[in-house]
Amino acid sequence: MKRAYKFLLRPTVRQERALSQKLADHCSLYNGALQERRDAYRHASKVSIGYRDQSAQMKEIRAVYPEHQGRWSFSSQQATLRRLDKAFTAFFRRVKAGQTPGYPRFKGIGRFDSVTLPKDGDGCRWDSTPHDTQTRVRLQGVGHVRVHRHRTVRGRVRTISVKRENRRWFLVLACDDVPAEPLPATGTVVGIDMGTTRFFTDSGGGHVENPRFLGKMARELADAQRLLATFPRRTRRRSKAHRAAARKVATIHAKIRRQRHDHHHKQALALVRAHDVIGHEKLNTAGMTKSPRPQRDTERAGAFLPNGAAAKAGLNRSILDAGWGLFLGILADKAESAGRRVIPVDARNTSLTCPPASGGCGHIAEENRVTQAIFQCVGCGLTANADHVGALNVLHRAGLVLCTAA
Repeated sequence: MKRAYKFLLRPTVRQERALSQKLADHCSLYNGALQERRDAYRHASKVSIGYRDQSAQMKEIRAVYPEHQGRWSFSSQQATLRRLDKAFTAFFRRVKAGQTPGYPRFKGIGRFDSVTLPKDGDGCRWDSTPHDTQTRVRLQGVGHVRVHRHRTVRGRVRTISVKRENRRWFLVLACDDVPAEPLPATGTVVGIDMGTTRFFTDSGGGHVENPRFLGKMARELADAQRLLATFPRRTRRRSKAHRAAARKVATIHAKIRRQRHDHHHKQALALVRAHDVIGHEKLNTAGMTKSPRPQRDTERAGAFLPNGAAAKAGLNRSILDAGWGLFLGILADKAESAGRRVIPVDARNTSLTCPPASGGCGHIAEENRVTQAIFQCVGCGLTANADHVGALNVLHRAGLVLCTAA
């Protein structure tokens, strides 16, 4: 298996300056390579420059700029050029698909927050022992930086990345050949129905409340964003107060993100420990959170009809705050490591079908859903909690998948 480990770095003041300079130099390399591609295509008869062409120039660039480019690992600079090449590959793929993609942009120093070293031992060295809680990583041009290793690293370290989040620095280790740690069998199967009122409801009737981390911090976040918006555009990036206001907004978002990750990891671990097989709806979160298309008023020029965009925006915010996609990804990773099975099933009509798993008739109708919380079948009269009905139908469909596989 492949796994990633993320640890907090504890650099000294001098090391922090070196890490910031490392990001700045790689950002400059990224922007310079992007400018070269743009100029070659616009002014040289639409000549396309690729990764190989730019990588071949790195030796000369390092010799011309020894203080900014020559001090860093050659392989990390190649990784930055691959990062740009990946952006162009994705751009052209979307163009061919008939979509309207954005052209790759220049990166400001505040938006270039990570550097990847593709091979352990080339510009970096992961120095650790199994029993140390404090270990160190050696980074070329920075030195031996202390790492708060809160868990054991398993498998073989392939790539090492340094990432900045606001004023914190993190180390990300990408490992392969990570051994599985199977849990003892429990003999139970469960289906879960994701929601916004409740985070999820399982087929046993249990509910996990939606913590609504963004909603709880909405007032504080709005105040911070309002303060940030008061700065005139001409003073931005030059004022110390503006930078402090921007950091305040970033700190609040980081706190919400950490709370959401912590909640999702704990709930996923509880499910994996308690059940052998877990069924869930196959959700298209990106499609569910799209804004409705504007509807033109044919009777009035330049006017539009009401399309429910305001109400949909509130629902979209609740779905994104719940973080269904993040949770289901974490659940799949933990299940793989523990030797459990996760089965995504078709999400259509799970909340409108009378559940056969609990003696229902299987009738499907929109009228079955009386309210957001109440399900009442118009065929057989079965009354139940709507979320519980959805979880029972998910369990039934996961069972059909198991029977087909057997």
